[in-house]
Amino acid sequence: MSIVYLNGAFIPAEKATISPLDRGFIFADGIYEVIPVYRGRLFRLDDHLQRLDQSLAGIRLKQPLNHSKWKQILLELIDKNGGGDLSVYLQITRGVASRDHFFPTNIAPTIFAMVNPLKPFPDEVLKKGIAAVCLEDIRWKYCHIKSIALLANVLLRQQALDKGAMEAILVRDGKITEGAASNVFIVTNNQLVTTPKGPFLLPGITRDVVLELAKHHGITALEAEISLPDLHAADEIWLTSSTREIVPVTTLDGSPVKSGKPGPMWEQITQHYKHYKQDIMGLIETT
Repeated sequence: MSIVYLNGAFIPAEKATISPLDRGFIFADGIYEVIPVYRGRLFRLDDHLQRLDQSLAGIRLKQPLNHSKWKQILLELIDKNGGGDLSVYLQITRGVASRDHFFPTNIAPTIFAMVNPLKPFPDEVLKKGIAAVCLEDIRWKYCHIKSIALLANVLLRQQALDKGAMEAILVRDGKITEGAASNVFIVTNNQLVTTPKGPFLLPGITRDVVLELAKHHGITALEAEISLPDLHAADEIWLTSSTREIVPVTTLDGSPVKSGKPGPMWEQITQHYKHYKQDIMGLIETT
């Protein structure tokens, strides 16, 4: 029986209820955040909470809790669910009000958090890589906000699945933005390249860690536009996300990416990422 946090209380998930008049339900008027947990410890919590602040500001919703309180709540939630390797999901909506497009006044936001087991791809999948397809980016123009309005992403992921792929790589005006639930990297001419931050992609925490690790280990890494031809000509393609970490794409639109196997730079960065996690886990406070 999992325990969730809802509006100040820790309760069994099956007993958690939210009004059908909540603006998150009616309008998708809310934002969310996902934070990986390793051995009961939150990974890059400050970065995730800063992104939470930015998403709230993007929809003009006041941050209901300070970062210290968020940390306290999330650590208690992790503890009540047994610790270990988890994925924390937290969501804030504008709250319950009569259905009207205008922002209501004097209502409390709905705050919800839960945990799920962290399920990265098995090693046997990573050794082979995954398939992806390129699809038109049909989402709105504020993708830097981690909005709970994810229907377009859901449709794109399902379209990829229907084509036998595990992710959709999105294309807007001939340029790569990101995956339906990931950031995109390519390796070309021994350089690592990812799309610059902007309104058409979510600023991923894992994306930032990869860029930091590349710089630290002397790997040339650029933030630059990636065209569709650039993607198809790449030596390596990766997808990054908080729960899946760094995943090699070895098949794109039904054709192999170069040798059709994960490339040497992916192997290198993956090892650096593993060592980085091991190093910082001992530095993260749990109280």
